[in-house]
Amino acid sequence: MILDPAQLPPNDVYRVLISAVVPRPIALVSTRAADGSLNLAPFSYFNALASKPPLIGVSINDRADDPKDTLRNIRETGEFVVNVVNRAIMEPMVRTAGDWPRSVSEFGPSGLTPRASVKVGPPSVAESPLQLECRLHREIPLGNCFLIVGEVVLVNVADEVLVEGRIDPARLDAVGRLGGELYAPLGDVVKVVRPKVSRATGEVEG
Repeated sequence: MILDPAQLPPNDVYRVLISAVVPRPIALVSTRAADGSLNLAPFSYFNALASKPPLIGVSINDRADDPKDTLRNIRETGEFVVNVVNRAIMEPMVRTAGDWPRSVSEFGPSGLTPRASVKVGPPSVAESPLQLECRLHREIPLGNCFLIVGEVVLVNVADEVLVEGRIDPARLDAVGRLGGELYAPLGDVVKVVRPKVSRATGEVEG
């Protein structure tokens, strides 16, 4: 079957993409509005972008007449926190995705706990095993979305997911997003050693 995005309705293109690009990491983003109200929402158009400076990207759908609370809050304050979603908070994370009224903080219906951050104003999710405290680096319009690029100013990692000072993926137990209402808890972890190749000769070394 051939699928031509130019011939499909936008909703169908969206469904194809979220089913084809899997699994996707989930950013559970906590923000604080200028008036102090809190918001918590998940996004799976999310990834690491650079390491110097440390940059991450979160893509947020454009709603010209009514921007998402997350986008509006980041524009107002320039700060946000990405909370990693593990299996233990998967269901509470999904509850934050409800179309709650602007007056409702998703911390309430989700049962998740706000915890004061170290370097930014928005709180983190206490139950998350890892948080990335971010300041807005730039906002880039892309199609029907805005790519929010954040500079990571602090990483807060739970001690129990560290092994010899490094984040252990099995202990982190992060959950990935699939298409529709499907999610992928971390399965088997496989180590594959990449070859050491001489750039000058193209020969494999060692």
